[in-house]
Amino acid sequence: MFDLLESKTTFREKLKLEIMKYSTLSLLLFCVFFSCQMDTSDSTVVAAKVDSKTKIANQKKDKNKAEKTELAKTKTLGLFDKHCSSCHGSSIEAFVQEDWKYGHSWNEVNASITNKHSQLSKAASLQSLSADQISKITDHILYAIESTTIESFDTEADWTGTITSEAQNFKLETIASEVGIPWGFDFFPNGDLLITDRAGTMYYQKAGGDKTKIKGLPKIKVVGQGGLLDVAIHPDFNSNQTIFFAYTKPKGISETTTSMVKATLANNEVKDLTEIMEALPYHGTRNHYGSRLQFDDKGYLYVTVGDRFRRDENPQDLSRHAGKIHRFHADGSIPKDNPFVHQKGVIASIWSYGHRNPQGLAYDAATGKLWESEHAPRGGDEINLIQPSLNYGWPVVSYGINYNGSVFTTLTHQADMEQPAHYYVPSPALSGLAVVNSDQYPNWKGNLMAGSLRFQYLSRLTVKDDSIIAEERLLENIGRVRSVELDPNGYICIGVETGHVYRLLPM
Repeated sequence: MFDLLESKTTFREKLKLEIMKYSTLSLLLFCVFFSCQMDTSDSTVVAAKVDSKTKIANQKKDKNKAEKTELAKTKTLGLFDKHCSSCHGSSIEAFVQEDWKYGHSWNEVNASITNKHSQLSKAASLQSLSADQISKITDHILYAIESTTIESFDTEADWTGTITSEAQNFKLETIASEVGIPWGFDFFPNGDLLITDRAGTMYYQKAGGDKTKIKGLPKIKVVGQGGLLDVAIHPDFNSNQTIFFAYTKPKGISETTTSMVKATLANNEVKDLTEIMEALPYHGTRNHYGSRLQFDDKGYLYVTVGDRFRRDENPQDLSRHAGKIHRFHADGSIPKDNPFVHQKGVIASIWSYGHRNPQGLAYDAATGKLWESEHAPRGGDEINLIQPSLNYGWPVVSYGINYNGSVFTTLTHQADMEQPAHYYVPSPALSGLAVVNSDQYPNWKGNLMAGSLRFQYLSRLTVKDDSIIAEERLLENIGRVRSVELDPNGYICIGVETGHVYRLLPM
């Protein structure tokens, strides 16, 4: 603790400082020292030496215990990396923020790993694990859940009456229910709609009537953030009965990709499926499929593809589909004026690149502008104005950090990379996006409507000079707002992961 051979004065001063570090017992010793004028006899020195040896021994025990604990954590992390990360990604902080369909208590997580849910298929790499090893992986996941902020809301608001906002009062009308996770939906000219449930079901919902399941879908891999994703109805559906949808396409045991197909819809069945885009390469991760579809007023079809949780491989590589927005003709061909169509080694469908996980896409017919909303990791979600050939920076520049708090880039700007029109810290997990371009909401015209998954609200964004200048949060705690669209009459509609699709009726 200190040198006992120093002078009595120095000894007393240092002893006083040491004693003051301790609690009640130390305070008692402090009082004894000054009341009895404790001397530095040989017996006192011996006692101090014994106390010092005891403290050193205890410190060694604590250090050994900490090292054993850290070693156990390292071994458990090794189990997760070896047996889980190929499908779930190497970042456990990102993994634990996914949707927990069967719950995230210890028993529920353990049951998912040990294949006690008939809907799940157990990975081959888990077959050789002992019960003790699976318990350790469960412990590791639970520790990550407890250490990572996972937003949850238990508030149940009353959505039956008039809802007030800064510029427009409205009420909600339910237009579909019990549709699982309505990842995407689109309207037919007559007001009926198609809805995709991420679990793999497509519904035909009659306006004011019943819903029917669509038959004839391809094999869909429902895993992680993947499944049956967005859907778009051809602008000239009445003459060609054509629809488009994106889904998670499997290959082999664990690899998947984003696929977009067109098909003919008749008698509640899809036929003549043609794959327009197969995002290459396939990956073993279960994240960041993108998959939002959007037509413009000239008949071009845009589709987003996320970076597939391969940050350093995909978004900046123009020979890969992932981390890009792509542009097609409605027949699936590549437009001749796409920005990279004549460049050797570059995928011709690329419209823009440097994206992480674009979850919202909206075309403003009044201005001809294409808007996008994009997930960042921890902080840095973006609203972008998309233009051809431009690089939107991921992962070279970002306003976010890793889920575990570490920094992957110190740059927020670079000369050859675009700045977002707006970015968020913390991240609301932006999803569906729409432009209010109808006269149904006079005070909202020209605004963007963006869904939040993490904070569970609908965001109204005021746009001026291609920048976001104000935000109002609507319908807070309604649930994870996955999709946002306008119906044929110009009313805003939202898909919420409570299994509902709502229409906002102005009051």
